[in-house]
Amino acid sequence: MERAGDIRAQIAANNLGAMRMTEHIQKYGVNAYTEFAASIITYSEKRMRHAITKIPDGTYTAEDFMDDDGVTDQPVKIAVTLKIAGSTITISFEGTDRQRRGNINAPYAVTLSAVYYVLRCVTDPEIPPNHGCYLPVSITVPEGTVSNPNPPAAVSSGNVETSQRIVDVLLLALHKAIPHKIPAQSQGTMNNVVIGGTVNGVGFTYYETIAGGQGALPDKNGADGIHTHMTNTANTPIEALELSYPLRVERYELIHDSGGNGKFRGGCGIRRAIKVLTDDATLSIQSERRKYQPKGLCGGEDGRAGKNYLIRDNKRIYLPSKVTICLETGDLVVIETPGGGGYGKVKEKMK
Repeated sequence: MERAGDIRAQIAANNLGAMRMTEHIQKYGVNAYTEFAASIITYSEKRMRHAITKIPDGTYTAEDFMDDDGVTDQPVKIAVTLKIAGSTITISFEGTDRQRRGNINAPYAVTLSAVYYVLRCVTDPEIPPNHGCYLPVSITVPEGTVSNPNPPAAVSSGNVETSQRIVDVLLLALHKAIPHKIPAQSQGTMNNVVIGGTVNGVGFTYYETIAGGQGALPDKNGADGIHTHMTNTANTPIEALELSYPLRVERYELIHDSGGNGKFRGGCGIRRAIKVLTDDATLSIQSERRKYQPKGLCGGEDGRAGKNYLIRDNKRIYLPSKVTICLETGDLVVIETPGGGGYGKVKEKMK
């Protein structure tokens, strides 16, 4: 029942869209409707090309790393090369690591979504969203890589985690071209937490993504405890969580000074501690930025890396960025999310 409402809302939205489109066609006719649609697409393309011309021509490269793939401890490289020429952008992911055994592989469509998101942010977010926006953009993603895997690659974390790193790499490359528009790195992860099990024979599944620090902007501090970039999730109220699951939230707070210092500081990460009240439960975590800190820019300090750990019998057990583990009654699951990177040198900070 928890998911049924979401599915019905999606169906209703599609049905409403189809109904509105039919009404427009009936009112204006097929030819006029087709002409309207083509005009909007052309308009979006013109505005995007105009926005691209404001980015200096040149070739810009960057790379960044994911902690691991959850199967081995080896880091995973995401690399990108952007070429700006007049009103066009060519983007290549040559140099990105080959697909991995773990589930961090990002389907081609997810990689495209991350690219399109970044372009909207750095050009003109008010352009009407349609494929005309992306006609000036050419994207190459080699097959068999983490950013465009071949079946049957595992991909469940590619959407929620790898997409974040793709955004980070694109913004790093664009910082070399338009530094005044690019923020320091945000937390770079969705901190996916799943606790599932049974209570009195009845199954339950708790899933949440946890916010973190936003990277500092060129003109102001990053926001504390917020979701950024490739995510749209909101905070789950503690009361709702405790009412629905055999769990109790022991701590939910900002981690002070977890954002990187600088002329403008990065946002603070969050500490969320959840006590388990049943013997039959399993924890799964899909997270990132536990090894590689969110980068500061222009002399700003890096944000603090995240941490995952379990407190059992008063002992702290550190957990990797990706893990599945059986839980016991009284276990305290603690997620400390990364802080955002700082922007500018500390000595330039306003007094």
